[in-house]
Amino acid sequence: MLTLHGSAISNYHNKVKLALLEKGIPFEEKKVGLQDKGEDVLRASPLGKIPFLSTEQGTLCESQVILEWIEAVYPDPPLLPRDPFAAAKVRELATFIDWQLEMAVRQLYPSAFFGAPAPSEANLARIRREVEQKIGGLKRLLKLSPYAAGDTFTLADCSAFNTLPLVAMSTRAAYGEDLLAAAGVDHKAYVKFIGERPSAQRVVADRKAASQPR
Repeated sequence: MLTLHGSAISNYHNKVKLALLEKGIPFEEKKVGLQDKGEDVLRASPLGKIPFLSTEQGTLCESQVILEWIEAVYPDPPLLPRDPFAAAKVRELATFIDWQLEMAVRQLYPSAFFGAPAPSEANLARIRREVEQKIGGLKRLLKLSPYAAGDTFTLADCSAFNTLPLVAMSTRAAYGEDLLAAAGVDHKAYVKFIGERPSAQRVVADRKAASQPR
């Protein structure tokens, strides 16, 4: 059986988890904290990043690589279109969300979610310009018709569902406004729509449970 290692509060962990649940693939979860950097973890994920996946053949790290492997080994139901160009457009959107938008807004996470001091005014202004630029790029790729990449659920939804709320919450905490909504991205309706899926409900319930103080 597959084992997904990571934390239910991680959007990248939940990106993979959502894909596994959508496909109905049996898997176990093993908690690995963000600070866990033991040799067992580093052998599976060289920088100690989560998530990583244990398979019968070995381990895989990097969420997008894991999703590509899952799609190749468990093709049904598909999370990528059969047409190569359409599939590339889905990958393009997922990559943009993960490596452009999320990396920009991640600079706000320490103060927004973990109690760190707020960045300086100059840094807040710089980050805001960067985030707004990336949101502008997102609007050129995101379809929401009704799914992230078009009319079917794809691996782009695994990224969007787990990341767009973080963009909204962290920018609201830093700037007093949701920069996604301010730019005209109707992420609340989208998240509510995807949240009706049993797979998404499981991800949200587990995330909330993991977020409760012990």
